[in-house]
Amino acid sequence: MKTMSHSDVAGGEVPSEKGFAVETTFVLFFLAVEFGRTLTKLSFDNFLMAVTLLMVIVLPYFLSTDEKPRFANWILGRTFIAGFAILLGALFNQTLGVVLPETFRLLPLTLLIVTAMLGCYIQFYGFLKLRLAQ
Repeated sequence: MKTMSHSDVAGGEVPSEKGFAVETTFVLFFLAVEFGRTLTKLSFDNFLMAVTLLMVIVLPYFLSTDEKPRFANWILGRTFIAGFAILLGALFNQTLGVVLPETFRLLPLTLLIVTAMLGCYIQFYGFLKLRLAQ
């Protein structure tokens, strides 16, 4: 007879999948693109966006999963993604009005909002889905 301490499934927990924090990576990417687009302006908004960017880089590591990569590898990978996206955002800002119409300036923020909503949906679905006992 198995007890709760001997069985993962009996406790209602499903073992985690290999896709670790994929939705937060997309949110990080589009937030960094928006940060890179507005990097030339020094304002309180950019300060808040930088703090949020640092939180999105670090905090998803602490989401509960069974297998976590090393923290240094996690931060290094997420920092490369954020740096690349900031560079893309700065390049995107340079193309506005020249290559792209000026109305496209809100595109990174729009994509950020959409990916954040999808990420919230995925997280809440993971928390609230029914887990059948076996």
